[in-house]
Amino acid sequence: MATNLDTLTAAQIAAGIAAGQFSAREVATASLDAIAAREGAVQAFLQVSPELALAVADRIDADRAAGKPLPPLAGVPLAIKDNMNLVGTRTTCASRMLENYESVYTATCVQRMLDAGCVPVGKANMDEFAFGSSTESSAFHPTNNPWDVARIPGGSSGGSAAAVAAGEVPLALGSDTGGSIRQPAALCGVVGCKPTYGAVSRYGVVAFGSSLDQVGPFGRTVEDVALAMNALVGAGRDPYDGTSQDCAVDFTEHLADSIEGRRVGIIPAFMEAEGLTDEVRDAVQQAARALEAAGAELVEVDLPHLDAAIAAYYVIGPAEAFSNLARFDGIRYGYQEPDCPNLDTQSSLSRAHGFGDEAKRRQLLGAYLLSSGVYDKYYYAAQKARTLITADYAAAYEKCDVILMPASPRTAWRHGEISDPTQMYLSDLYTISINIAGNGGISVPLGLGATSRLPVAAQLVGPAFKDRMLLMFAAALERAFAGADGTPALGVAPDCAGKGGELA
Repeated sequence: MATNLDTLTAAQIAAGIAAGQFSAREVATASLDAIAAREGAVQAFLQVSPELALAVADRIDADRAAGKPLPPLAGVPLAIKDNMNLVGTRTTCASRMLENYESVYTATCVQRMLDAGCVPVGKANMDEFAFGSSTESSAFHPTNNPWDVARIPGGSSGGSAAAVAAGEVPLALGSDTGGSIRQPAALCGVVGCKPTYGAVSRYGVVAFGSSLDQVGPFGRTVEDVALAMNALVGAGRDPYDGTSQDCAVDFTEHLADSIEGRRVGIIPAFMEAEGLTDEVRDAVQQAARALEAAGAELVEVDLPHLDAAIAAYYVIGPAEAFSNLARFDGIRYGYQEPDCPNLDTQSSLSRAHGFGDEAKRRQLLGAYLLSSGVYDKYYYAAQKARTLITADYAAAYEKCDVILMPASPRTAWRHGEISDPTQMYLSDLYTISINIAGNGGISVPLGLGATSRLPVAAQLVGPAFKDRMLLMFAAALERAFAGADGTPALGVAPDCAGKGGELA
């Protein structure tokens, strides 16, 4: 009986190729077949790159045949969020503004995954310029949640999360400005890691909020995410990114370690926050009990300024977005309005027709917040709040090793169910403060909600540059909710499993 790609982890695929169990071309072909069979329902990709994928796979097979050592993720299919440059593909940011933009260089984070042996099968859908929490603001099409295609996958990295949850790829890259990896990972039932700010290079990633953005991996297991982190961080500091730090460690080294005697922080106010559904609260409380049963001590911690996090984020984020997107003027690159009488009209109409509603909304808000007479009242106050929130986290970590909290206040909602932008912003309640402080965070699936029968998850957050310890706790949580055979709580979404993806 043939093996389906969606039953294998990234670690198993790489080991199978190294052992000659199957070839990299066979794996790449299986991934492309799965995409062809499942994309009609899921719509996770904006661009599929079969020629590029098969060329990389053939090089890996040639190296193996020649007896050369293979890199750790050799032959593992990879989806890449479409705000990351890769030569040979378009980088559109899911916007009409960049619809036809061809990448002229490759982002460092993408290159490091390729250096580790990954096979790039395509660019994943996203909210336009990463502005959103549902992947509904993409200029081209929404992405559907593989667990229920009538529902959203989360955002802004919804395409990346959905591609992994649908079994089209075992690994994907996303970017996280206020929860855009952890929230879609939670809603799609996969593992999603937002590393500490500065751990992963942002060079070649189209910026939303430069002081908030961080690239990270999606996978179906903590081990796969740890292997991806090795690839992203292992080469050390990137000289092309001034915020990049040298923090290379082996993220797989302590995954099996016990957490006995360690301390897990609980924030009581978070568990009673408005909008948190009972099934998500119950799941996170079960996670707390599971960590306690594994030997960890639960301690209460307080983040007194956390109420200001969303307000501070929606000042800092739009202000930085306004600055970053000013370059798209319809003159140098991007969408260009035809038949304009002068440059002023061309720039105005190009931006008016090239950007979608949410992109315009964020830029207008940013322009206002940075204007004379307003800057001191809001932007300066937001930066002061940022300092206080960062200090709150530092004080909390004096009492605990990691903090446990929800990743999303609810399970995936139906397309069109939330139309009020303010309500959409509140879906990031549990993720935004980590970006403000710059700490690492990871979302771990716990199973299906008792009421919705949709994925529920818990989030673990840790001190800056303690991401290896964070993954150790995540692995312990994963084990606690694993099946009797050791498989993670959730696999590939049932409606997608087995459709295409057969390994010859």
